[in-house]
Amino acid sequence: MTTPALLPISGRRIPTLNPGFSSFPHHRATLRLSEKFILLLILSAFITLCFGAFFFLPDSSKHKRFDLGLEDVLIPHIDPIKEGKHPGGHIIHGQGGHDEHRHREDEEHLRNKIRADHERVLEEAKEKLKKSREELRAEIQTEKNKVAQDLKKKDSKLLPPIPMPKLVGIQDGDPGDPDVKEKRDKIREMMKHAWDNYRQYCWGHNELKPLAKKGHSTNIFGNSQMGATIVDALDSLYIMGLRDEFKDGQEWIEKNLDFSVNAEVSVFEVNIRFIGGLLASYYLSGQEVFKVKAAQLAEKLLPAFNTPTGIPWAMVNLKSGVGRNWGWASAGSSILSEFGTLHMEFVHMSYLTGNPAYYNKVMHIRKQLQKMDRPNGLYPNYLNPRTGRWGQHHTSVGGLGDSFYEYLLKAWLMSDKTDTEARKMYDEAIEAIEKHLIRKSNGGLTFIGEWKNGHLERKMGHLTCFAGGMFALGADGSKGDKAGHYLQLGAEIAHTCHESYDRTVLKLGPEAFKFDSGLEAVAVRQNEKYYILRPEVIETYWYMWRFTHDPKYRQWGWEAAQAIEKYCRVSGGFSGVKDVYSSSPTFDDVQQSFFLAETLKYLYLLFSSDDFLPLDSWVFNTEAHPLPVLHLANTTLSGNRVTR
Repeated sequence: MTTPALLPISGRRIPTLNPGFSSFPHHRATLRLSEKFILLLILSAFITLCFGAFFFLPDSSKHKRFDLGLEDVLIPHIDPIKEGKHPGGHIIHGQGGHDEHRHREDEEHLRNKIRADHERVLEEAKEKLKKSREELRAEIQTEKNKVAQDLKKKDSKLLPPIPMPKLVGIQDGDPGDPDVKEKRDKIREMMKHAWDNYRQYCWGHNELKPLAKKGHSTNIFGNSQMGATIVDALDSLYIMGLRDEFKDGQEWIEKNLDFSVNAEVSVFEVNIRFIGGLLASYYLSGQEVFKVKAAQLAEKLLPAFNTPTGIPWAMVNLKSGVGRNWGWASAGSSILSEFGTLHMEFVHMSYLTGNPAYYNKVMHIRKQLQKMDRPNGLYPNYLNPRTGRWGQHHTSVGGLGDSFYEYLLKAWLMSDKTDTEARKMYDEAIEAIEKHLIRKSNGGLTFIGEWKNGHLERKMGHLTCFAGGMFALGADGSKGDKAGHYLQLGAEIAHTCHESYDRTVLKLGPEAFKFDSGLEAVAVRQNEKYYILRPEVIETYWYMWRFTHDPKYRQWGWEAAQAIEKYCRVSGGFSGVKDVYSSSPTFDDVQQSFFLAETLKYLYLLFSSDDFLPLDSWVFNTEAHPLPVLHLANTTLSGNRVTR
């Protein structure tokens, strides 16, 4: 077969036919091309017609969907035979016409309704435009208030009526002795100075900067103004008889304390300061608002327990419920003193709300800890909430560990000494601490060191000084004949901590102090020389006074109060100092909320009578908020449910 020649025609090249072909075949080929062209034109026209119909004709599918919707809603059980339709879908007996007429009426009715709504809205708008700006603002504010009230009603779930535990010793506490009473009155005046300046310069903020005279906050409260000082200080105001100030705080809480904010907070700090403070204020005053607010907040903390092990995250977002741990904690771990310091408040929340979830959460933590091996019988400070394994083997009775041991003892006390499981865990932990962490210095000072990877660090923190009071509180009920031993141990720790105060220029204790290289009860590093209005040493003085009535504890407490008054008081409140060994220290410009909640409260109680908040009826949480003992008639701590 030859290839067709290519001939140039007007600059274009087309194939010529083979010479072997006749003219006839050539003519037939031309005819076939014309037929194909005509068919192609017809096909194109048909496609165009279809597209035109698709885009421009009325969309019957909408009517069909509308029909189905009506049938589904209005006539949900249609029998096609009874309704005049063949099962195959064909309309018989002219039924389709009636349906179409009915649908047209429905559509007309719908259009009329929309038109009427539009006209009504238009008339309302015209009426609004006739009003003055002040009237409009007033209406808007009324609507906003109504929405806010509706939201509050939605959040304020009715709590079941609960019998109030037997409350003993919540009135006065007059010490009788005029000299002691004068000291107590001075502590009340210090409290009023701290509160009044907070009230004046940063009402509603978390804490006060007394020199700058403005609000202060830290990441433990997130980015929200939650009035931490108000909630934390309220029971102190009540105890000290400052009832007008108490009412101001209560009013702020009623109107402004809102936990639906987008804020990431410390579960531990919010529990001990807010839930603890609200519960104590409720029990002391009987005002329901405190119970309701505590219940709202406790519910917001529950998502923090959504971990593989049930060991809660350190932080939780109050709005989203998303939790996480501190970035600095060992391998993403939760911290012993944080997840181990929830028991008191959560048991009370189950008691008050009738919801066993709170009790079950903290009991689950206890069960998890009981299953784990403990190196040398000690509890490490870090536990991974994902894997359930210990982090770095660091044990401390100070920061990161402290209040875990305190709450084991206080769980037993708060249960009217029926939670023997908690008491057993406390006794075993204290035995291991005494064996591995407690030592005597060359100068005869008893101290509690820190265990780090098999090595004892001979350093004691200010936070650890609470342990003197804990040993005294736990002396009664100790195994064997050890009550006297632990009361003596508490006295020795109190003496050591007093020495840490007495060996400074300001007579205020440093953040941490060492016992080596010839130095005893003295801070070495510059970043350990500060005092931030901490309460732990005064807390131990108070417990030791209650159990021994040795007058030195009141004397030591008064020395501390005078030093705080002299070196920490400023015109705008009280401030921490950066160097207790300097005769002219600089201020840190923070009035901590725990100064009002703990430091001043323990000083006030130190100069009050023993029948004021007696220790057989009240148990103080780690933020010094008193919670009543729950007797067996009210609750049980041995099962899975809290009963009333």
